[in-house]
Amino acid sequence: MTTEDNTPETKERLDRLNANLAKVEELSKRLTTALTQRRQVDPALHGPAPDVYMKAAAAWFAEMVSNPAKVVEHQVSYWGKTLKHYVEAQQTLAKGEFKAPPDPNPKDRRFQNPLWETHPFFNYLKQQYQMNAEAISNAVGDLESLDPADRKRVEYFTKQIVDMFSPTNFLGTNPEALEKAVETDGASLVQGLENLVRDIEANQGDLLVTLADKDAFQVGKNIATTPGEVVYRNRMLELIQYTPTTEKVHKTPLLIFPPWINKFYVMDLKPANSLIKWIVDQGFTLFVVSWVNPDASYAGTAMDDYIRDGYLRAMAEVRRITGEKQINAVGYCIAGTTLGLTLAHLQKAGDETVKTATFFTTLTDFSDPGEVGVFLNNDFVDGIERQTERDGILSRFFMSRTFSYLRSNDLIYTPAIKSYMLGEAPPAFDLLFWNGDGTNLPARMAVEYLRGLCQQDGFAKGQFQVFCRPVSLSDVKLPVCAIACETDHIAHWKGSFNGIKQMGSKDKTFLLSESGHIAGIINPPSKDKYGHYANDAPVAGEPEAWLKSATFHKGSWWPRWGAWLAEQSGPMVKARHPADSLARAPGTYVTATPEL
Repeated sequence: MTTEDNTPETKERLDRLNANLAKVEELSKRLTTALTQRRQVDPALHGPAPDVYMKAAAAWFAEMVSNPAKVVEHQVSYWGKTLKHYVEAQQTLAKGEFKAPPDPNPKDRRFQNPLWETHPFFNYLKQQYQMNAEAISNAVGDLESLDPADRKRVEYFTKQIVDMFSPTNFLGTNPEALEKAVETDGASLVQGLENLVRDIEANQGDLLVTLADKDAFQVGKNIATTPGEVVYRNRMLELIQYTPTTEKVHKTPLLIFPPWINKFYVMDLKPANSLIKWIVDQGFTLFVVSWVNPDASYAGTAMDDYIRDGYLRAMAEVRRITGEKQINAVGYCIAGTTLGLTLAHLQKAGDETVKTATFFTTLTDFSDPGEVGVFLNNDFVDGIERQTERDGILSRFFMSRTFSYLRSNDLIYTPAIKSYMLGEAPPAFDLLFWNGDGTNLPARMAVEYLRGLCQQDGFAKGQFQVFCRPVSLSDVKLPVCAIACETDHIAHWKGSFNGIKQMGSKDKTFLLSESGHIAGIINPPSKDKYGHYANDAPVAGEPEAWLKSATFHKGSWWPRWGAWLAEQSGPMVKARHPADSLARAPGTYVTATPEL
């Protein structure tokens, strides 16, 4: 230690470092305790069955035997790139230059810190990782003996493993985290460990990254604030009627069914991007369903219960309250799938309650379920069925984790780095707050949905039963409008298109919004952010052909849909104000939090 090392400032920093190390020891004890509280869950919920990897290994060995030249070519190419990079790095250092060699790799958002480009060590790690990732991806992509379904799963889970091992995900190889740890004398790591322990304690020993500041928002106070009243309630739902903002409204009321896998207020986060407020401002009498967040007492609740006590009951109440014989209906995501089942049932029963239907990001044909299909094989679904038999529900924890892995870099690794390595507080972001405010699903209904609709594709095949009678897509005969999203990772747009084209309706409109499952729908005109595609041609043939001949329009699809809906909603009448109130909007079900 030199004389300069004994300055008061150095001693003060050393004291802070020692204090932080003591905090780390105390937090480690809390972490150990939290991990002992982990729930015993079915192993299938933690990852795919071993046969996924066995099939990949068997395919690779078969490739090596049948076409060894291609395998060797892959390896030689990888070795060549790796060796060339090593030599270039050595040559640069031999010149006495503290800089990285040329970096031909594409830009990657994970490597934004300048040191990944300029520092020889970190740039070497980054380039080697990217070469490894490319080699693995190419090797898996060339496994010709795998059938398409197995190939999709192998490619997906291989990518998950590759992403997990990114050098950004480890403290010792993350320059930003190391710099901050030094700058703060270890305080950032202490705060990061605090954040980690907090998340594990909050999830009963499991890890689920907190994406947003939970104290920054309060439902009904600074989000979900559009005025309205709960006008009906049963064990399945609360029905909200929103207060009109225009003197006159269209005669036919509108009823929205949001997905019960999340809460409805994604459509009402704040006034500037509230779809609910926008619809009311266009002169529609709007009703929205707020689903119950079920606990174990709902274990035996079936899809038929959702249709009878949810869809049909809500429709009947809207007709009673407004005095109208017909309504227009909207279904979002999984609620759109079930709206389709309900409409098919009503058609068979000769019931004309619903005048038109709109589907937001809805799959009804599951022959190709898209990215989410990797979680729909028996290894996962069998595990879900066993777990729900024990719990009575499919916990929101497992659903949130599963959907997060569809965008793992955005929803798992990047937030984890910021929270646990950099010690940052979660952001005050309303959309991410909503994303973390999930709901449970009743055990029976969850399995019926996964087995009958997702795995067996029962609606498209005309085999799924509603009240003991099979229904099919061809039974949906009323005018429909569907909005899908171009980069949707949950309900891919081509699958949505294929379901709509099989419906029996003569009047079909299909719109394709830019962006994904949420941002493509919650896309207010005032933002002028994402455009959309429209096409006057029939919703038929291949989705790629429809898109090729479609016209791109700048700005939100909301006004185009609003004009379509207005044409279907009759003349203007005096605005209808909620006459009765069980509670102010957003109601009580939306804030209920049953135990996991």
